[in-house]
Amino acid sequence: MIDPMAAANLYRLAFGFVPAQMIHAAVRLRLPDLMTGRTTTAEELAARTETHAPTLRRLLRGLASIGVLEAHDGEGFRLAPAGELLRSDVAGSVRPMLMPYFHEALWASWGRLTDCVRTGRPSVETVTAGSVFDLFAADPELGAEFHAAMAVSSGAEAQALAQSYDFADVGTVVDLGGGNGTLLAGILGCHPHLRGILVDTPVGVAGAPDTLTAAGVADRCDIAAQDFFASVPDGGDRYVIKSVLHDWDDERCVKLLGNCRRVMSDSARVLIVEVVAPPVVDTTTDPFLTVSDLNLMVLTHGRERTETEFIGLLRAAGLELTGIGAPLGFSGYRVIEARTAAGTAE
Repeated sequence: MIDPMAAANLYRLAFGFVPAQMIHAAVRLRLPDLMTGRTTTAEELAARTETHAPTLRRLLRGLASIGVLEAHDGEGFRLAPAGELLRSDVAGSVRPMLMPYFHEALWASWGRLTDCVRTGRPSVETVTAGSVFDLFAADPELGAEFHAAMAVSSGAEAQALAQSYDFADVGTVVDLGGGNGTLLAGILGCHPHLRGILVDTPVGVAGAPDTLTAAGVADRCDIAAQDFFASVPDGGDRYVIKSVLHDWDDERCVKLLGNCRRVMSDSARVLIVEVVAPPVVDTTTDPFLTVSDLNLMVLTHGRERTETEFIGLLRAAGLELTGIGAPLGFSGYRVIEARTAAGTAE
């Protein structure tokens, strides 16, 4: 006999794309910004967004049904607490984290999930005939949105990392794949004795001068627009690699880690800042972890890795694990520290 509760839950999951697209439309039309601090009508919003008022009203009703908006007096709508988090001008906004994943090519890639499972290759390559990083480079707006999302992700971890890791005897921190410098700025801001080197693609570091200047650390940080798979700057005491390895396959990860090992002194360390996946995934596992892993599967050749898998990468690159820190706040990121393995220094 069919369990009606199980069926209802399955329907809710299967049609989960509907609320996702509703939120997508609201953000793209800038509805949260236009509705800030007041109750408004579909007609007024339609005039300001150049949309069809009766159709927009149906979207607003749908957003009210999922708790993004509140309906008032029959025809009026107001932002609910969840909707406030979609504003572009509010502290803690989740809008930057969502924007790149609303891109048509990324959405279409999720529509090809079955192809991804059949071939073992990211479905974004089927949709765009290139990698997701090629897409970011070819579409400057999307590339900027992606790096803005990564900056949001790095903001909280920067303070947690700066406060939990001992930088007392460190002189120079090299942030590999650090985007606009949010993470490195946070570390340098907490430790005035440190100097930094920020490494990323030209698109990635485009916003770095503004970020570093705003944080008051620009005079202590150099910016290097370069390919870290080719080489990394020498002279670093700590090589920070946050949310990078999970984007790449084992071969590229070992290449990057090996580049670090070749320029590291005996006292230097690599700090990998990523989520460490549990060896067994079940219903008790953080749903964000499984969503992130599947997103990596669809868009990249990478994955979320277990402790054993990280140790395997380190060994292949001539490094050895020295410790794994506690989770950095609610995000679940942890610091995986490694040094040059005995007998491998060059």
